[in-house]
Amino acid sequence: MQKIIDRFIKYTSFETTSDENSTSIPSTKTQLVLGNYLVKELKELGIEDVTMDEYGYVYASLKSNSDKHFPKIGFIAHMDTSPDVSGKDVKAKVIKYTGGDIKLNEQYTTTEAEFPFLKNLVGEELIITDGTTLLGADDKAGIAIIVSAMEHLVANPQIEHGDIKIAFTPDEEIGRGASKFNVPYFDADFAYTFDGGPLGELEYENFNGASAKITLKGKNVHPGSAKNIMINSMLIAMELHSMLPVNMRPEYTEGYEGFFLLTFIEGTVEKTEMHYIIRDHSKEKFNEKKALILNIVEFLNKKYGADTVEMTLKDSYYNMKEKIEPHMYIIDLAKKSMEDLGIIPKIAPIRGGTDGATLSYMGLPCPNIFTGGYNFHGRNELIPTSSLIKGKDLMLKIIENSENLKIN
Repeated sequence: MQKIIDRFIKYTSFETTSDENSTSIPSTKTQLVLGNYLVKELKELGIEDVTMDEYGYVYASLKSNSDKHFPKIGFIAHMDTSPDVSGKDVKAKVIKYTGGDIKLNEQYTTTEAEFPFLKNLVGEELIITDGTTLLGADDKAGIAIIVSAMEHLVANPQIEHGDIKIAFTPDEEIGRGASKFNVPYFDADFAYTFDGGPLGELEYENFNGASAKITLKGKNVHPGSAKNIMINSMLIAMELHSMLPVNMRPEYTEGYEGFFLLTFIEGTVEKTEMHYIIRDHSKEKFNEKKALILNIVEFLNKKYGADTVEMTLKDSYYNMKEKIEPHMYIIDLAKKSMEDLGIIPKIAPIRGGTDGATLSYMGLPCPNIFTGGYNFHGRNELIPTSSLIKGKDLMLKIIENSENLKIN
């Protein structure tokens, strides 16, 4: 157990925050530092087929050692961490959780009242932050799980397996994790991302996602002579926002309910910028939400003058469900493997996106599996050490149970 814990904590020490405002691939050069480290580590473990391409994607494979029929299975995790909270100088620490609130520092505490799942973790060994950064279990826990399982296979050549493909991607947190993924080179029949949350998660449904970047133009004159002349772009922005349904905000939705989320706003009388993300599991409702915001923009341009409001609306990813359902043996394989290990599968829709969604539309069916972490993207992030071990065991069990798997 200590080896996988040390491995994960080592990975968290790399600053790999992605940057949605960057146009480079990867979006930050710090991700390349971790990528180069992983290439070196995998080669030192005895995996010869390892490479990192020009975009920072790390690929590796372990060739089949059996004459039996095994599919070519891929396992994928992402190297970047969310830009929501700093990922620089992460100071992870291991504690024995005996219950109650977890004081991270003088300013921040992970409380039972705010995070009631803590009562289910009493007695567990937890890896937490010092409260100044996020932890990075999303998704460095996934990397630690995959590398540790590969190390086990190399160290135990008596374990029969087919071709095992692994990949570590950049920029997943900003929606670009699969944008340059080389599916033909990866050459897997199907894959799993280890990028989920608490123990047992198994996901093959996710949001359809889009982004809307809006610029509102106003007219600024001296307020003393502004009557019938001034157009305040910030007030038009407020008007636009008020025309979106209040009950379709994230804080009022759950399950399969979609939302509009205002992620950025900055303005003056003369010019205001707004950024939204739009989400829904249903393709029909997703399209309705996009049509609604388009209609609002059209209405405001008629009211205040053409080109007052300019919007770039762009789809980010789609629900992988329709691409996975024809291949449900992939879900059955993961579900059985969990049950063999005494893990209760928790199949639920992802209220977010994943590399696996894009990859599924690129021809690589790719559902998502737990890492065991909680409170991703924030300073209260944590992960039980036992989940790292169970993730590694699950990867090995999936490989074992894949013998003679019938692929559609």
